[in-house]
Amino acid sequence: MYICDIEALDAAIAVISASPVVAIDTEFMRERTYYARLCLVQIATADDVYLIDALTIGDGLEKLAAVLTSGTALKVFHAGSQDIEVLLRATGATPSPVFDTQVAATLAGFPTQVGYAQLAKDLLGATIDKGDTFTDWAARPLTDAQLSYAAADVEHLIPIYALLRERLERQGRLDWLTEDFDRLADPSTYAADPASLYLRVKRASTLDRRSLGVLREVAAWREAEAQRRDMPRRWLVSDESLVEIARRRPASVDELAGIRGVSDRTATRFGAGILEAVRTGTAVAEDDLPRLPKRTRVPRDVQPLADLLSAVVRIRAVEHGVAPSLLSSREELERFAGGDREGHPLSEGWRHTLVGAELEAILDGAIGVAVDSGRVVTSARVRRDDGDA
Repeated sequence: MYICDIEALDAAIAVISASPVVAIDTEFMRERTYYARLCLVQIATADDVYLIDALTIGDGLEKLAAVLTSGTALKVFHAGSQDIEVLLRATGATPSPVFDTQVAATLAGFPTQVGYAQLAKDLLGATIDKGDTFTDWAARPLTDAQLSYAAADVEHLIPIYALLRERLERQGRLDWLTEDFDRLADPSTYAADPASLYLRVKRASTLDRRSLGVLREVAAWREAEAQRRDMPRRWLVSDESLVEIARRRPASVDELAGIRGVSDRTATRFGAGILEAVRTGTAVAEDDLPRLPKRTRVPRDVQPLADLLSAVVRIRAVEHGVAPSLLSSREELERFAGGDREGHPLSEGWRHTLVGAELEAILDGAIGVAVDSGRVVTSARVRRDDGDA
Protein backbone atom coordinates (compact mmCIF):
# COMPACT_ATOMS: atom_id res chain seq x y z
CA MET A 1 0.00 0.00 0.00
CA TYR A 2 1.53 3.30 -1.13
CA ILE A 3 1.06 6.06 1.50
CA CYS A 4 1.50 9.64 0.30
CA ASP A 5 -0.82 11.79 2.47
CA ILE A 6 -1.55 12.31 6.16
CA GLU A 7 -4.98 10.68 6.11
CA ALA A 8 -3.61 7.48 4.60
CA LEU A 9 -0.70 7.58 7.05
CA ASP A 10 -3.08 7.83 10.02
CA ALA A 11 -5.03 4.83 8.75
CA ALA A 12 -1.85 2.83 8.23
CA ILE A 13 -0.52 3.71 11.70
CA ALA A 14 -3.73 2.43 13.26
CA VAL A 15 -3.20 -0.98 11.64
CA ILE A 16 0.57 -1.08 12.20
CA SER A 17 0.17 -0.22 15.89
CA ALA A 18 -1.94 -3.32 16.44
CA SER A 19 0.77 -5.66 15.12
CA PRO A 20 3.03 -7.45 17.64
CA VAL A 21 5.90 -7.57 15.12
CA VAL A 22 6.69 -5.14 12.29
CA ALA A 23 9.51 -5.15 9.75
CA ILE A 24 11.07 -1.80 8.83
CA ASP A 25 13.45 -0.59 6.13
CA THR A 26 14.20 2.82 4.60
CA GLU A 27 15.42 4.26 1.33
CA PHE A 28 17.44 7.47 1.49
CA MET A 29 19.89 9.62 -0.45
CA ARG A 30 23.10 11.10 0.96
CA GLU A 31 25.36 11.99 -1.95
CA ARG A 32 24.70 15.75 -1.94
CA THR A 33 23.78 16.44 1.69
CA TYR A 34 25.27 16.11 5.16
CA TYR A 35 22.15 14.52 6.57
CA ALA A 36 20.62 11.53 4.84
CA ARG A 37 17.49 12.56 2.96
CA LEU A 38 14.80 10.07 3.88
CA CYS A 39 12.75 9.22 0.81
CA LEU A 40 10.72 6.14 1.69
CA VAL A 41 9.84 4.14 4.80
CA GLN A 42 8.77 0.54 4.28
CA ILE A 43 6.83 -1.16 7.08
CA ALA A 44 5.48 -4.71 6.90
CA THR A 45 3.09 -6.47 9.23
CA ALA A 46 2.31 -10.16 8.98
CA ASP A 47 -0.36 -9.36 6.36
CA ASP A 48 0.49 -6.07 4.63
CA VAL A 49 3.32 -3.89 3.35
CA TYR A 50 3.12 -0.10 3.64
CA LEU A 51 5.35 2.14 1.51
CA ILE A 52 5.34 5.56 3.17
CA ASP A 53 6.51 8.42 0.96
CA ALA A 54 8.61 10.54 3.30
CA LEU A 55 9.08 13.32 0.75
CA THR A 56 5.40 13.99 0.14
CA ILE A 57 4.38 13.58 3.77
CA GLY A 58 7.20 15.74 5.10
CA ASP A 59 6.91 16.78 8.77
CA GLY A 60 3.89 14.52 9.15
CA LEU A 61 6.34 11.63 9.33
CA GLU A 62 6.82 12.52 13.01
CA LYS A 63 3.55 10.66 13.58
CA LEU A 64 5.57 7.46 13.17
CA ALA A 65 7.36 8.15 16.46
CA ALA A 66 4.48 6.59 18.40
CA VAL A 67 4.82 3.39 16.37
CA LEU A 68 8.61 3.29 16.66
CA THR A 69 8.63 3.70 20.44
CA SER A 70 5.69 1.43 21.23
CA GLY A 71 6.91 -1.14 23.72
CA THR A 72 4.30 -3.66 22.61
CA ALA A 73 5.62 -4.13 19.06
CA LEU A 74 8.99 -5.59 18.09
CA LYS A 75 10.67 -3.75 15.21
CA VAL A 76 12.67 -5.99 12.90
CA PHE A 77 15.50 -4.62 10.73
CA HIS A 78 18.29 -6.09 8.66
CA ALA A 79 21.62 -4.26 9.18
CA GLY A 80 19.51 -1.52 10.67
CA SER A 81 21.95 0.98 12.18
CA GLN A 82 21.73 3.44 9.25
CA ASP A 83 17.96 3.04 9.00
CA ILE A 84 17.58 3.75 12.72
CA GLU A 85 19.83 6.81 12.51
CA VAL A 86 17.79 8.20 9.61
CA LEU A 87 14.50 7.52 11.40
CA LEU A 88 15.81 9.24 14.53
CA ARG A 89 16.42 12.45 12.61
CA ALA A 90 13.12 12.26 10.69
CA THR A 91 10.83 11.36 13.59
CA GLY A 92 12.77 12.34 16.71
CA ALA A 93 12.68 8.75 18.00
CA THR A 94 14.68 5.55 17.76
CA PRO A 95 12.75 2.30 17.35
CA SER A 96 12.53 0.14 20.47
CA PRO A 97 12.56 -2.77 21.09
CA VAL A 98 14.46 -3.95 18.01
CA PHE A 99 15.70 -7.17 16.43
CA ASP A 100 18.38 -7.09 13.73
CA THR A 101 18.36 -10.16 11.49
CA GLN A 102 21.93 -9.62 10.30
CA VAL A 103 23.27 -9.60 13.87
CA ALA A 104 21.10 -12.56 14.82
CA ALA A 105 22.06 -14.55 11.72
CA THR A 106 25.75 -14.33 12.57
CA LEU A 107 25.04 -15.86 15.97
CA ALA A 108 22.89 -18.53 14.31
CA GLY A 109 25.78 -19.76 12.16
CA PHE A 110 25.59 -17.57 9.05
CA PRO A 111 28.62 -15.62 7.76
CA THR A 112 29.41 -12.24 9.30
CA GLN A 113 27.44 -9.41 7.62
CA VAL A 114 25.30 -11.84 5.64
CA GLY A 115 23.00 -10.01 3.22
CA TYR A 116 19.21 -9.89 3.39
CA ALA A 117 18.83 -11.47 -0.06
CA GLN A 118 21.06 -14.38 0.94
CA LEU A 119 19.10 -14.97 4.13
CA ALA A 120 15.82 -14.91 2.20
CA LYS A 121 17.22 -17.49 -0.21
CA ASP A 122 18.74 -19.75 2.44
CA LEU A 123 15.87 -19.67 4.92
CA LEU A 124 12.82 -19.16 2.71
CA GLY A 125 13.90 -20.16 -0.79
CA ALA A 126 12.90 -16.66 -1.95
CA THR A 127 14.77 -14.79 -4.69
CA ILE A 128 15.01 -11.01 -4.33
CA ASP A 129 15.81 -8.79 -7.29
CA LYS A 130 18.43 -6.20 -6.24
CA GLY A 131 18.40 -4.34 -9.56
CA ASP A 132 17.19 -1.06 -8.05
CA THR A 133 19.78 -0.91 -5.28
CA PHE A 134 21.34 2.30 -6.67
CA THR A 135 18.18 3.94 -7.97
CA ASP A 136 17.35 7.61 -7.37
CA TRP A 137 14.87 7.41 -4.51
CA ALA A 138 14.36 11.17 -4.48
CA ALA A 139 12.86 11.21 -8.00
CA ARG A 140 9.09 11.39 -8.25
CA PRO A 141 6.95 9.66 -9.27
CA LEU A 142 8.38 6.35 -8.12
CA THR A 143 8.15 3.60 -10.73
CA ASP A 144 6.38 0.29 -10.24
CA ALA A 145 9.80 -1.39 -10.28
CA GLN A 146 11.03 0.85 -7.45
CA LEU A 147 7.94 0.19 -5.36
CA SER A 148 8.22 -3.57 -5.90
CA TYR A 149 11.89 -3.48 -4.92
CA ALA A 150 11.12 -1.45 -1.80
CA ALA A 151 8.32 -3.80 -0.76
CA ALA A 152 10.53 -6.86 -1.22
CA ASP A 153 13.02 -5.41 1.25
CA VAL A 154 10.56 -5.93 4.13
CA GLU A 155 8.05 -8.55 3.05
CA HIS A 156 10.36 -11.45 4.00
CA LEU A 157 11.79 -9.95 7.20
CA ILE A 158 9.16 -11.21 9.63
CA PRO A 159 9.41 -14.86 8.43
CA ILE A 160 13.21 -14.59 8.57
CA TYR A 161 12.98 -13.18 12.10
CA ALA A 162 10.69 -16.03 13.19
CA LEU A 163 13.06 -18.71 11.90
CA LEU A 164 16.14 -17.07 13.41
CA ARG A 165 14.40 -16.57 16.74
CA GLU A 166 13.31 -20.21 16.81
CA ARG A 167 16.86 -21.37 16.05
CA LEU A 168 18.44 -19.10 18.67
CA GLU A 169 15.91 -20.11 21.33
CA ARG A 170 16.63 -23.77 20.59
CA GLN A 171 20.36 -23.07 20.97
CA GLY A 172 19.83 -21.02 24.14
CA ARG A 173 21.38 -17.93 22.54
CA LEU A 174 18.49 -15.48 22.17
CA ASP A 175 19.36 -13.58 25.35
CA TRP A 176 22.92 -13.11 24.10
CA LEU A 177 21.64 -10.46 21.69
CA THR A 178 20.07 -8.19 24.31
CA GLU A 179 23.08 -5.91 24.73
CA ASP A 180 23.60 -5.50 20.97
CA PHE A 181 19.95 -4.68 20.36
CA ASP A 182 19.79 -2.25 23.30
CA ARG A 183 22.76 -0.41 21.79
CA LEU A 184 21.00 -0.19 18.42
CA ALA A 185 17.97 1.40 20.07
CA ASP A 186 19.96 3.87 22.18
CA PRO A 187 19.93 7.41 20.68
CA SER A 188 23.40 8.10 22.11
CA THR A 189 24.79 5.48 19.71
CA TYR A 190 24.21 7.93 16.85
CA ALA A 191 25.62 11.07 18.51
CA ALA A 192 29.07 12.27 17.40
CA ASP A 193 31.40 14.35 19.59
CA PRO A 194 32.70 17.28 17.45
CA ALA A 195 35.84 17.48 19.59
CA SER A 196 36.89 13.96 18.59
CA LEU A 197 36.24 14.20 14.84
CA TYR A 198 39.88 15.12 14.10
CA LEU A 199 40.73 11.50 14.95
CA ARG A 200 38.93 10.42 11.76
CA VAL A 201 40.83 12.79 9.47
CA LYS A 202 43.18 11.01 7.07
CA ARG A 203 46.88 11.61 7.73
CA ALA A 204 46.23 13.18 11.14
CA SER A 205 49.02 10.94 12.45
CA THR A 206 51.58 12.98 10.47
CA LEU A 207 51.04 16.07 12.65
CA ASP A 208 52.75 17.21 15.84
CA ARG A 209 50.68 17.98 18.94
CA ARG A 210 50.37 21.72 18.23
CA SER A 211 49.13 21.02 14.72
CA LEU A 212 46.77 18.40 16.13
CA GLY A 213 45.29 21.09 18.36
CA VAL A 214 44.61 23.20 15.27
CA LEU A 215 43.23 20.20 13.38
CA ARG A 216 40.83 19.46 16.24
CA GLU A 217 39.35 22.95 16.02
CA VAL A 218 39.21 23.12 12.22
CA ALA A 219 37.60 19.67 11.98
CA ALA A 220 34.98 20.70 14.55
CA TRP A 221 34.30 23.90 12.56
CA ARG A 222 33.89 21.88 9.36
CA GLU A 223 31.42 19.52 11.03
CA ALA A 224 29.28 22.35 12.41
CA GLU A 225 29.34 24.22 9.09
CA ALA A 226 28.47 21.11 7.10
CA GLN A 227 25.54 20.46 9.42
CA ARG A 228 24.36 24.08 9.20
CA ARG A 229 24.48 24.07 5.42
CA ASP A 230 23.41 20.40 5.11
CA MET A 231 26.22 19.63 2.69
CA PRO A 232 28.93 16.93 2.57
CA ARG A 233 32.05 17.73 4.60
CA ARG A 234 34.30 17.25 1.58
CA TRP A 235 32.44 20.01 -0.26
CA LEU A 236 33.70 22.49 2.33
CA VAL A 237 37.30 21.35 2.84
CA SER A 238 38.85 17.95 2.11
CA ASP A 239 40.73 15.93 4.72
CA GLU A 240 43.99 16.55 2.88
CA SER A 241 43.47 20.33 2.99
CA LEU A 242 42.49 20.21 6.67
CA VAL A 243 45.82 18.57 7.49
CA GLU A 244 47.75 21.20 5.52
CA ILE A 245 45.80 24.00 7.21
CA ALA A 246 46.66 22.52 10.59
CA ARG A 247 50.32 22.12 9.61
CA ARG A 248 50.79 25.60 8.12
CA ARG A 249 48.34 27.56 10.33
CA PRO A 250 47.46 30.36 7.93
CA ALA A 251 46.88 33.80 9.45
CA SER A 252 45.12 35.47 6.50
CA VAL A 253 42.72 34.68 3.68
CA ASP A 254 45.59 34.97 1.18
CA GLU A 255 47.68 32.44 3.11
CA LEU A 256 44.67 30.16 3.34
CA ALA A 257 44.08 30.39 -0.42
CA GLY A 258 47.71 29.38 -0.97
CA ILE A 259 47.13 25.96 0.54
CA ARG A 260 46.70 23.19 -1.97
CA GLY A 261 43.09 22.18 -2.39
CA VAL A 262 41.69 25.43 -0.99
CA SER A 263 40.27 27.53 -3.80
CA ASP A 264 40.04 31.34 -3.75
CA ARG A 265 36.27 30.97 -3.50
CA THR A 266 36.54 28.64 -0.50
CA ALA A 267 39.05 30.92 1.21
CA THR A 268 36.84 33.96 0.69
CA ARG A 269 33.56 32.28 1.59
CA PHE A 270 34.70 30.27 4.62
CA GLY A 271 37.95 31.99 5.54
CA ALA A 272 36.64 33.80 8.62
CA GLY A 273 35.46 30.58 10.26
CA ILE A 274 38.56 28.59 9.33
CA LEU A 275 40.99 31.28 10.48
CA GLU A 276 39.14 31.66 13.79
CA ALA A 277 39.42 27.90 14.32
CA VAL A 278 43.15 28.09 13.50
CA ARG A 279 43.63 30.88 16.06
CA THR A 280 41.74 28.91 18.70
CA GLY A 281 43.84 25.80 18.12
CA THR A 282 47.06 27.79 18.11
CA ALA A 283 46.19 29.34 21.48
CA VAL A 284 45.56 26.03 23.28
CA ALA A 285 47.80 25.61 26.32
CA GLU A 286 50.64 23.14 25.91
CA ASP A 287 49.27 20.77 28.55
CA ASP A 288 45.86 20.71 26.86
CA LEU A 289 47.06 19.78 23.38
CA PRO A 290 45.63 16.49 22.10
CA ARG A 291 47.57 13.29 21.62
CA LEU A 292 46.67 10.61 19.13
CA PRO A 293 45.93 7.34 20.91
CA LYS A 294 48.92 5.08 20.50
CA ARG A 295 48.45 1.51 19.44
CA THR A 296 49.82 -0.58 22.24
CA ARG A 297 52.81 -2.60 21.12
CA VAL A 298 52.18 -6.25 21.92
CA PRO A 299 55.14 -7.82 23.75
CA ARG A 300 56.88 -10.45 21.68
CA ASP A 301 56.16 -13.20 24.19
CA VAL A 302 52.41 -12.49 23.97
CA GLN A 303 52.19 -13.32 20.26
CA PRO A 304 52.58 -17.12 20.71
CA LEU A 305 49.96 -17.05 23.47
CA ALA A 306 47.59 -15.17 21.19
CA ASP A 307 48.24 -17.76 18.45
CA LEU A 308 47.32 -20.53 20.88
CA LEU A 309 44.14 -18.75 22.01
CA SER A 310 43.23 -18.07 18.40
CA ALA A 311 43.34 -21.78 17.60
CA VAL A 312 40.98 -22.54 20.49
CA VAL A 313 38.63 -19.73 19.44
CA ARG A 314 38.46 -21.10 15.88
CA ILE A 315 37.69 -24.59 17.16
CA ARG A 316 34.92 -23.39 19.48
CA ALA A 317 33.49 -21.22 16.70
CA VAL A 318 33.16 -24.25 14.45
CA GLU A 319 31.64 -26.33 17.25
CA HIS A 320 29.04 -23.69 18.06
CA GLY A 321 28.35 -22.66 14.46
CA VAL A 322 29.41 -19.02 14.74
CA ALA A 323 31.99 -16.91 12.93
CA PRO A 324 35.34 -16.72 14.81
CA SER A 325 35.33 -12.93 14.40
CA LEU A 326 32.08 -12.83 16.39
CA LEU A 327 33.89 -14.34 19.36
CA SER A 328 37.04 -12.23 19.22
CA SER A 329 39.30 -10.25 16.92
CA ARG A 330 43.07 -10.76 16.79
CA GLU A 331 43.64 -7.46 18.60
CA GLU A 332 41.24 -8.47 21.37
CA LEU A 333 43.00 -11.82 21.75
CA GLU A 334 46.38 -10.10 22.05
CA ARG A 335 45.01 -7.80 24.77
CA PHE A 336 43.52 -10.78 26.58
CA ALA A 337 46.73 -12.80 26.33
CA GLY A 338 48.67 -9.79 27.62
CA GLY A 339 46.61 -9.66 30.81
CA ASP A 340 44.12 -6.92 29.90
CA ARG A 341 40.99 -8.79 30.98
CA GLU A 342 38.93 -6.29 32.99
CA GLY A 343 35.95 -5.14 30.92
CA HIS A 344 37.16 -7.29 28.01
CA PRO A 345 34.45 -8.81 25.77
CA LEU A 346 35.84 -12.28 26.50
CA SER A 347 35.50 -11.66 30.24
CA GLU A 348 31.79 -10.89 30.18
CA GLY A 349 28.44 -12.22 29.00
CA TRP A 350 27.94 -15.01 26.51
CA ARG A 351 31.45 -14.78 25.04
CA HIS A 352 32.88 -15.57 28.46
CA THR A 353 30.54 -18.56 28.76
CA LEU A 354 31.27 -19.82 25.27
CA VAL A 355 35.06 -19.53 25.24
CA GLY A 356 36.39 -16.78 27.54
CA ALA A 357 36.41 -18.87 30.72
CA GLU A 358 38.30 -21.61 28.90
CA LEU A 359 40.89 -19.13 27.61
CA GLU A 360 41.34 -17.75 31.13
CA ALA A 361 41.97 -21.26 32.42
CA ILE A 362 44.58 -21.87 29.70
CA LEU A 363 46.41 -18.63 30.52
CA ASP A 364 46.24 -19.38 34.26
CA GLY A 365 47.66 -22.86 33.74
CA ALA A 366 44.52 -24.60 35.05
CA ILE A 367 43.99 -26.55 31.84
CA GLY A 368 46.30 -27.67 29.08
CA VAL A 369 46.02 -27.94 25.32
CA ALA A 370 46.85 -31.17 23.52
CA VAL A 371 46.27 -33.04 20.27
CA ASP A 372 44.02 -36.09 20.42
CA SER A 373 43.37 -38.09 17.24
CA GLY A 374 44.29 -35.08 15.15
CA ARG A 375 42.05 -32.70 17.11
CA VAL A 376 43.08 -29.93 19.50
CA VAL A 377 41.54 -30.57 22.91
CA THR A 378 41.78 -28.95 26.34
CA SER A 379 41.77 -30.74 29.68
CA ALA A 380 42.56 -30.15 33.34
CA ARG A 381 46.25 -30.27 34.08
CA VAL A 382 47.60 -32.65 36.72
CA ARG A 383 50.15 -30.91 38.95
CA ARG A 384 53.07 -32.70 40.63
CA ASP A 385 54.05 -32.01 44.22
CA ASP A 386 56.77 -29.60 43.10
CA GLY A 387 54.12 -27.42 41.50
CA ASP A 388 55.07 -28.25 37.92
CA ALA A 389 52.59 -29.73 35.47
